[in-house]
Amino acid sequence: MDFHKAPDIQEKLSAILRVMKFPHIDATKVICFRSFGSSSRARARIWSFPRIWQLALRLKPHYVIEILSERFDRLPEDDKTRVLIHELLHIPKTFSGALVPHRGRGRRIDHQTVEALFQKYKSQGSKP
Repeated sequence: MDFHKAPDIQEKLSAILRVMKFPHIDATKVICFRSFGSSSRARARIWSFPRIWQLALRLKPHYVIEILSERFDRLPEDDKTRVLIHELLHIPKTFSGALVPHRGRGRRIDHQTVEALFQKYKSQGSKP
């Protein structure tokens, strides 16, 4: 598998964060990559940065959003935005380097949640 930084996705992510209210997310510490050659069915993945690594490397929490080129790049722009919103929902309010699961503690990352946020994003004057 091959990885490359994805400045186009980084820009799209920054645009989403400018419009949406995710005050706990530090956009400078979310890095976007595009991968090639994966056989996964996923369109994107988010990678955590566990506390033990933060301490060992003396770095603040960061996240990596990986876009799987074979599945993500052919999506319509609106669906790309939905996928990025979905990945952002995995970042906890503590911005600790951990990840929020799809279900748990009164929080759900599902189609309805993502769609509601996407519609809010669209209504706030975003451009696809």
